[in-house]
Amino acid sequence: MSARYSVGIDLGTTHSALSYLALDAKEGRGPNQAVLPIPQLTAPGTLEAKQLLPSFVYLAAEAEFPEGSLALPWSSRDQRAVVGEFARTHGPKVPTRLVSSSKSWLCHPGVDRRAKILPWQAPPEVTRVSPVEVGARLLEHLKKAWNKELGKRAPLDEQELIVTVPASFDAAAKELTLEAAAQAGLDRVTLLEEPQAAVYAWLEAMGNDWRKHLVAGDVLLVVDVGGGTSDFSLIRASEEAGALVLERLAVGDHILLGGDNMDLALAFAVNERFKAQGKTLDGWQLSALTQACRAAKEQLFGDAQLEKAAVTVPGRGSSLIGGTLKNELSRAELTALLTDGFFPRCAVTDAPVTARRSGLTQVSLPYSQDAGITKHLAAFLSRQAPSLQLSTTFAQPTAVLFNGGVFKAGPLKARVLEVLDAWLAQAGAKPIKELPGVDLDLAVARGAAAYGWVKNGHGIRIRGGTARSYYVGVEAAMLAVPGYVPPVKALCVAPFGMEEGTQADVPPQEFGLVVGEPTRFRFFSSSTRRDDVVGTMVEDAERVSELQELPPIETALSGSQAGALVPVNLQAAVTELGALEVRCLERDGKGQWKLELNVRERE
Repeated sequence: MSARYSVGIDLGTTHSALSYLALDAKEGRGPNQAVLPIPQLTAPGTLEAKQLLPSFVYLAAEAEFPEGSLALPWSSRDQRAVVGEFARTHGPKVPTRLVSSSKSWLCHPGVDRRAKILPWQAPPEVTRVSPVEVGARLLEHLKKAWNKELGKRAPLDEQELIVTVPASFDAAAKELTLEAAAQAGLDRVTLLEEPQAAVYAWLEAMGNDWRKHLVAGDVLLVVDVGGGTSDFSLIRASEEAGALVLERLAVGDHILLGGDNMDLALAFAVNERFKAQGKTLDGWQLSALTQACRAAKEQLFGDAQLEKAAVTVPGRGSSLIGGTLKNELSRAELTALLTDGFFPRCAVTDAPVTARRSGLTQVSLPYSQDAGITKHLAAFLSRQAPSLQLSTTFAQPTAVLFNGGVFKAGPLKARVLEVLDAWLAQAGAKPIKELPGVDLDLAVARGAAAYGWVKNGHGIRIRGGTARSYYVGVEAAMLAVPGYVPPVKALCVAPFGMEEGTQADVPPQEFGLVVGEPTRFRFFSSSTRRDDVVGTMVEDAERVSELQELPPIETALSGSQAGALVPVNLQAAVTELGALEVRCLERDGKGQWKLELNVRERE
């Protein structure tokens, strides 16, 4: 059955949303772009339909609420895993049962993302869930909301479905997102980078007028700061056959830094005031304080007339602190902590600071050690100059598009513009122009739906292919030397910009493939090595700073003899979903093995 709608899903760290438009060209696109109101609990027994679904899951205890009070329109039974607004507002009262920032855990390679680890450090009586499972629950809620409204004539799993991910997500995190979608019963999914989705939303909003804002030669910087990540992308406008075309030039590395960090900073500040009053908060209360600060921040940024917002933390009994703890956040304090703390004025030559780590540290989310988002932006632009073969010391954008809920705060956006203009002025360039904005809460979902329309042959498509070059590790052949491990070389199998749906043969060269026993395949990527072509061999990959190692694939390839070395040639392909496949082809077509750059076979 052919798809009737293009459906875009923003699976965000803080909020999720679903937008759609009709694919029938006769119906036209503009007026048919719509956002699905999502039914969700706002209190026990109270349902409301909202455009945003908070990406929170509350794992309710068996007897915590009256029977039937947690039922949803598509089920008469209570949902013990509550998704959405009520999870967000009730969760801070019992933080050991609240799952937030699951998207950040989904891209954390230091934990088993299929294991039931959330809520992190919850007590034994709480039944935990995995980051993949949380993503599946959010997508399942969106699916059921859609099918309740439109499912009879257009089931969601039969539509052109686009789900967005950060541009900095590695192949493993992308594959886990697809796995979460499959668990929710959504097997036909295309992934799209969030900054690109923001651009598609802007193009959609501007219509044909977008050419009045971008001209040939412009370099667009997309600054996307959401709840969990900071993403930077560069997109160039150029002219071909008299028409303007857009091409993605670069994306930044993974930076776990966003609104979650800001909530923690506010919580630390309020906690210092509690300490000054002689009140000590335990870990449970600190978690509740963080959620309360998040709510206060959203209140202040959502109401320009509000000067203060209350911060309330439940007490833990007379043995610790009796009664509820109350404090407040002021607008001035909010601006100072977040503007100067996360968007400091800095030089374009400043680099993020990496602090010396202790030998032992608690396992948690691998947040960036330097909270200065403008410093990370400076490093990104400086790093792109040599890779783009520019004569300047940093890539100089001419336009900027903001995305992410963080920029609903006007002072934060103004600071980024101020810093960018200072860098450009020092280089003798013109001030940057800000592109007219779109709804920061809904731009990604709207842009994803617009991309589905473009995929079906309408509108302008952003060119780009893979945002990085990819390499497979090859063990060097050498004589055995006691105590010496042979270096690993990196063979380029997918160069920067390799288009989706294409394949490439590695130049004639035979490799020995280990079959019949468990083995480990290593992969690397680079966002700066743009001149490498398929077959380029990088010596001693572990010592090359431009290469970043990706999670390995651990598997046992079929073979009649354990540990046998089969001579193979290599072929690489980038699928329509953006996944990299490395195909090992035995001579004369006797055998073929395929490796997908993901963690499907990892234990």
